[in-house]
Amino acid sequence: MNLTRKGEYALRSLIKLGLAQELGRPHLSVTELAESEKLPLKFLEQILFSLRTGGFIDTKRGKYGGYYLARSMDSIRIGDIIRHVDGKLAPIACASQTAYEKCSCPDETHCGLRMLMIDVRNAISNILDRYTLANVVEVTLRKIRRNGGALPFADTEGEEADLTRALSRAADFNPVDPKEGFLAELTSAMKGMDK
Repeated sequence: MNLTRKGEYALRSLIKLGLAQELGRPHLSVTELAESEKLPLKFLEQILFSLRTGGFIDTKRGKYGGYYLARSMDSIRIGDIIRHVDGKLAPIACASQTAYEKCSCPDETHCGLRMLMIDVRNAISNILDRYTLANVVEVTLRKIRRNGGALPFADTEGEEADLTRALSRAADFNPVDPKEGFLAELTSAMKGMDK
């Protein structure tokens, strides 16, 4: 699997739309999305068009219009978004379930590389198909609140102090620390619910 820039921007946009919905902003303009995520406007418009044709989002015209989620966040699986935008999840085509292509290997049935890549595809799809947009939005909001970060689309009063606190904590952030991952965050939340 190779998450392209288009796939990354699509996921970030959907997460932002989900956050907005959870925080009482059911519609966002393309300009708000582009500015909040620092994405190129023209490229984002193409991505949003693709997400709209895929049934993930829709638009409402008018003064209070904009883009919104066309389905419930619980019904939008992360794997489905990536497949729609970027294609197959498998690292090689002969290991794909949705975009299979015969490879050049003379004995595909006994090919060790293919068997390994099928396991990689299975591991990736097991994670991406298990979690929905609702899960990602919930975990994101929980972490923002726990870290004292500024909520997107909140009133500007107090945001500067929240942002300063979040940035000071971010200075200690190690971007490759497994403890900062989605599953680690989700697992810690589940442990908290058991108490």
